[in-house]
Amino acid sequence: MTLYSKKIIGLLVIALISILLYLLFGLGNNWHFSIELRFYKLVAITIVSCCIGFSSISFQTITNNKILTPSIMGFEAVYLLLQSILVFIFSDKTFKVINSFQNFCVSILIMIGFSILIYSLIYKKIKSNLYLLVLVGLVFGMIMDSFSSFIQLLIDPNDFFILQGKMFASFNKINKEILWYTILIIIPTFFIGFRLNKKLDIISLEKENAISLGVNYNKIIRFVLIIIAVLVSLSTALIGPIGFLGLLTANLSYVFMKTYRHKLLLITCCLISFVTIVIGQFVMEHFLNLNTPLSTIINFIGGIYFMVLVLKSKKL
Repeated sequence: MTLYSKKIIGLLVIALISILLYLLFGLGNNWHFSIELRFYKLVAITIVSCCIGFSSISFQTITNNKILTPSIMGFEAVYLLLQSILVFIFSDKTFKVINSFQNFCVSILIMIGFSILIYSLIYKKIKSNLYLLVLVGLVFGMIMDSFSSFIQLLIDPNDFFILQGKMFASFNKINKEILWYTILIIIPTFFIGFRLNKKLDIISLEKENAISLGVNYNKIIRFVLIIIAVLVSLSTALIGPIGFLGLLTANLSYVFMKTYRHKLLLITCCLISFVTIVIGQFVMEHFLNLNTPLSTIINFIGGIYFMVLVLKSKKL
């Protein structure tokens, strides 16, 4: 058994322990209801972990930058802008006009459409400049964030609570119908994306080397970007924006595995993301009484870690 296999098994054991701890701790008298509720939360956490794990590692590979994450492209900003517009237009009748499933579908389609639009307008026409694509995504994200803030100022304070529930990632209100549709989409998407792990190994050698080794660079990049868009859209539409989690777990995966092989890195990042969310959710529910959203703590720690990485890269 190789060292990498031992590390993967170790993470699986930790994940299993965290699952048992989350499922069985403090059940109380109504344990049937508690286990069922926690089971659906664990399914949602698994989906989000796979989405974040694959999208973060693959995005950092194609950009050749361990600081960038897919959220920099503005996917979460698109989601928040859409939710802000819906609440502004329909106010307290939002959920009567458009139900959770319709909102989920519209959010996914718009976020994927946004990524395709940016790719079509920028990446194809400016000599396949991936960094310009990221920069444009960042600028669009900032513009949409500003527009969202402006709309939120116009929303009635009584209706703002409707929007507030969409602004932070939450596993406490999982829609079972949406959950099953998400599973149907993510399984083939993740399977197809994972089969590209060897191509990602070569792309990590940078563009010129990848092309010289026979990889159709532009085609693979386009395909990976579409898969990332689908996964990020699913994660955001299911539980809301979660920001810096991908940055944290991806860099922890690099440090823990110390390998270039994406087959190992993708699995590791998914497992670390899963353990991080499960333990974080466990602490929030049983010790902090859900007073602070888990995403807020993750973004706080991730923001500090982001600054550390930036300062470290400058020194190098």
